[in-house]
Amino acid sequence: MTLWEALILGLVQGLTEFLPISSSAHLRIVGDLMSSDPGAAFTAITQIGTEAAVVLYFRRDIARIISHWAKSLPIGPWKKQMPTSDPDARMGWFVIFGSIPIVVLGLLFQDQIENALRNLYLTALLLAVFGVILGIADVRGTKTRTLTQLTWKHAWFYGFAQSLALVPGVSRSGGTITAGLLMGYTREAAARYSFLLAIPAVLGSGFYQLVKSGGTAGQVGFVPTLLATVVAFVVGYVVIIAFLKIVSTYSYKPFVYYRIGLAVVVVILLLAGALSVMPPPAG
Repeated sequence: MTLWEALILGLVQGLTEFLPISSSAHLRIVGDLMSSDPGAAFTAITQIGTEAAVVLYFRRDIARIISHWAKSLPIGPWKKQMPTSDPDARMGWFVIFGSIPIVVLGLLFQDQIENALRNLYLTALLLAVFGVILGIADVRGTKTRTLTQLTWKHAWFYGFAQSLALVPGVSRSGGTITAGLLMGYTREAAARYSFLLAIPAVLGSGFYQLVKSGGTAGQVGFVPTLLATVVAFVVGYVVIIAFLKIVSTYSYKPFVYYRIGLAVVVVILLLAGALSVMPPPAG
């Protein structure tokens, strides 16, 4: 991978990670068009950049949640300084609990995720199907619940929806936001919890792949991977600001149309031979 290709893929990652359009699908498609498939490891590592942007943007919320959660524990230096019913302490537990599905399924199906499930026909199908589901959820959802009304059951559903994004085309943010809307949460509440819920799962996956590959993301190399990650961080931070403003005012209809349109384009390119159904084998 050249530095120019790494810069483009970092830009794509930063632009698409937080939008409900599947960043992993875009990296797979754009990488294939450049004859430089980045691979699942590269995708996971560059997501460290976008999640670092989340940590920076929500740093005060995250610090408060961690502090209140730690002070609500029955053991430790700050034990029981905060009631377990405190909203921020509960949010800490909800993020931990909601992260379980993606960790378990990610480990169980790691080989399939990194290989068979990167079939572009499957990606196109999921882009369209989950785009339609997002549209239905946005129209049918009552949009009355706030994050103060989050329950253990809802945290689990959010977590399961996030785990579906292990397959390119679903979209992590799209899955969790769709689940939130179907459960009656406001667009902004669903988006904010989606950001918070992603932090342990995405950072965990990214650092796991970073250590596993020795920081090179397979054959990509250290410098291109670092460049893409830094670009993803900068662009991702800007996208977070814009996205939260958009969802508080507008519907998700444009993203629904975009997903369906992209799915059609991918199928056409596959039939024309411009895209490969499966990525080239590593090694």
